[in-house]
Amino acid sequence: MKRFFVTGISTEVGKTIASSIITEALEADYWKPIQAGDLDNSDSHKVRSLISNPNTVIHKSGYELKTPMSPHAAAEIDNITIELDRLREPKTDNHLVVEGAGGLLVPLNDFDTIMDIILPNYKVIVVSRHYLGSINHTLLTLESLQQRGYQAAILFSGNENVTTESIIAKKSGLPVLGRIEEEATFDKQVIKKYADSLKSALLAL
Repeated sequence: MKRFFVTGISTEVGKTIASSIITEALEADYWKPIQAGDLDNSDSHKVRSLISNPNTVIHKSGYELKTPMSPHAAAEIDNITIELDRLREPKTDNHLVVEGAGGLLVPLNDFDTIMDIILPNYKVIVVSRHYLGSINHTLLTLESLQQRGYQAAILFSGNENVTTESIIAKKSGLPVLGRIEEEATFDKQVIKKYADSLKSALLAL
């Protein structure tokens, strides 16, 4: 069974929408190791509301922090320290989609970052959204993953930018799964449409 880790080049680039699509495409289980803030409408809640299949299990987050901040800061407010031992992959015989928080180097504590919870067998999907500076952020993210030996792929989010997308693909040499367009709304039907279109590429990773 495949294990996918969804990360982004920054915050608010579309990781949860991407995670919903991947989860729906494979009827996979979903796990958000750390949720910071929005506990009544968490990313786990959002994924559940966007998928259609009956097989996905949404696993409980290892940490549910009250404040929408970097995990290390949110944990400090809650008077706790995030420990990697509490961020163990949930047991499942199904495919699993793991959604990170922010980007790869978001700190969890004084020593560890989001990258430290990515296991060696995970396929890492980097969600890249176009903005001034996004080429640099995308290539730095991909380079960090390649240096650690992870297998990665790119999923663009937002309106097409041919110049940006082509140079990222050329310089990274990594596969591009496709693009999630700017939609008027994301609901179950839209998620299913993207899930159907991306399924074969995901299975080929």
